[in-house]
Amino acid sequence: PGKNETKTLKQCRDYIRPLFKLCKTRRLEGAMMDHILNIVKYCEMGEFVKAHDSYMDVAIGRAAWPIGVTMVGIHARSGRAKIESSNVAHVMNSELQRKYLTSVKRLMSYSQKKRTDVDPSKKVLNM
Repeated sequence: PGKNETKTLKQCRDYIRPLFKLCKTRRLEGAMMDHILNIVKYCEMGEFVKAHDSYMDVAIGRAAWPIGVTMVGIHARSGRAKIESSNVAHVMNSELQRKYLTSVKRLMSYSQKKRTDVDPSKKVLNM
């Protein structure tokens, strides 16, 4: 293993520690735990596409994302304020959650790379 792999491994270990602490003290949110358990279950089964979908659910969610121009008229519309608000409660806004989810993603990628017994159609490209 090269220097970069070693550095990434150490970072992954440091970033995932808070997740283990939350699990040990039983303070991990139920929804977050469900998603992480799904990711682990799918990775064990070799269903990496489903694991990736579950990761995307927890990381960015399934809410509709506004795409395109937000101010088209000369009058401000009340619905636009909701779209542009940056204080939406979101997983990736929390530094701690972002770090341990990044580690979960790295472990998914590593697991996928090591599993040569899994059909390529069940793997995600460019993880």
